[in-house]
Amino acid sequence: MTAPLSRHRRALAIPAGLAVAASLAFLPGTPAAATPAAEAAPSTVADATSLSYVVNVASGHRPSATVRRAIAKAGGTIVTSYDRIGVIVVHSANPDFAKTVRKVRGVQSAGATRTAPLPSAATTDTGAPQVLGGEELAAAEAASAKATGQDPLESLQWDLPAIKADKAHEKSLGSKKVTVAVIDTGVDDTHPDIAPNFDRQASVNCVAGKPDTADGAWRPSAAESPHGTHVAGEIAAAKNGVGMTGVAPGVKVAGIKVSNPDGFFYTEAVVCGFMWAAEHGVDVTNNSYYTDPWYFNCKDDPDQKALVEAVSRASRYAEKKGAVNVAAAGNENYDLSSDEITDPSSPNDTTPGDRTVDPSKCLDIPTQLPGVVTVAATGAKGLKSSFSNHGLGVIDIAAPGGDSTAYQTPEPPATSGLILGTLPGGKWGYMAGTSMASPHVAGVAALIKSTHPHASPAMVKALLYAEADATACTKPYDIDGDGKVDAVCEGPKNRNGFYGWGMADALDAVTW
Repeated sequence: MTAPLSRHRRALAIPAGLAVAASLAFLPGTPAAATPAAEAAPSTVADATSLSYVVNVASGHRPSATVRRAIAKAGGTIVTSYDRIGVIVVHSANPDFAKTVRKVRGVQSAGATRTAPLPSAATTDTGAPQVLGGEELAAAEAASAKATGQDPLESLQWDLPAIKADKAHEKSLGSKKVTVAVIDTGVDDTHPDIAPNFDRQASVNCVAGKPDTADGAWRPSAAESPHGTHVAGEIAAAKNGVGMTGVAPGVKVAGIKVSNPDGFFYTEAVVCGFMWAAEHGVDVTNNSYYTDPWYFNCKDDPDQKALVEAVSRASRYAEKKGAVNVAAAGNENYDLSSDEITDPSSPNDTTPGDRTVDPSKCLDIPTQLPGVVTVAATGAKGLKSSFSNHGLGVIDIAAPGGDSTAYQTPEPPATSGLILGTLPGGKWGYMAGTSMASPHVAGVAALIKSTHPHASPAMVKALLYAEADATACTKPYDIDGDGKVDAVCEGPKNRNGFYGWGMADALDAVTW
């Protein structure tokens, strides 16, 4: 069953009884008590017709005078420059800016990061997470009260025992010296389940492509998606007698906001996010998004090639500085190892159109970049989620991301097949998607780093895969029971296209 496409991969809210796999959907209109984030306003009227660009040059030093003069001559204004990786962020109203600058000596690649002028197009997404009501809260608290040591809503979290996190917590909750950065739509650090573990020093707003360190700039506004807050709770909601419990409830969590008010994750913001994480001691980054406006970025297109190069440089730099980068595989039930895929969603900030791409040459970034841990989603029965992307040699590991309750029903007292998380304004609610699977793996990676504080990113990843519980292919895979095969799994039990090395294991993370 191929899931219908939404404008983004951001988050997935599945209406009760339905299997709508709209990938990481932007969820407007959710009430939030958080202070509105400080967004970077356009500095001039010209920005209304400008595009944003990345210009890639040799790394290690500031752009040469030749390159700076050429950018200015072509009508560009430098917003910021990440000299360590040789990525320059530029705004220009000249439609031929990239074509002109590519000819300049010292420029390795250059491309527009969007197809819509600044500011970007308005969102058309709809939907909302399923917020827990008073009766559900009371029932969950009563169920958890019977289990010693559980937080009030932990009885609803079937995903914790699915990766043995409940057993892991008996041995370790993780170290306060470990920080996981949520590169996302922003995090409400005032939430009672997040506040005890929030790392303010490692948090920032990167929406404009350069860091905004104003207090609270990392928070989502009331009109923005609660997605990042949900992800943050899944990773590190404190075990404090309030609400739910995160996979690694003893580690720190930071918010790096890279999604603009319309829900777009543009290259310059993503580059800024990785660079900020690299320079602020982050141990793990979670990336539950794809970089807009292209679902797949084809290297034979000069603009898209430049975007792949810029984000690749930034993610590699973050890993070089000690971070393990974890990313969601996507929610379209695509086989990312196939010869071709039809992409109907790009570019998503203007007018998308069908195009056929080779996913080995046209990359979903950051999830398909070298070194990034690519995570598939499973449901309450341990099967690949109906919407989860897959692919032999692409998927590294699997973790709970939820599914329609009708397809994969959890064992009582849990009632929903979706994933419980924190929501802005001190609330909790359900969402689903590979967006929700990735933070489970980020949490397990944080537990590994807590257990092995001197482990390099390569060692953390090696342990993550070695400790995973090998999971055989599901054959035939008919998740909706209509008699038709919905996806094909290839590969052996210990490395296949549905589950990669297997299901993430939090218990092994604190005992090996």
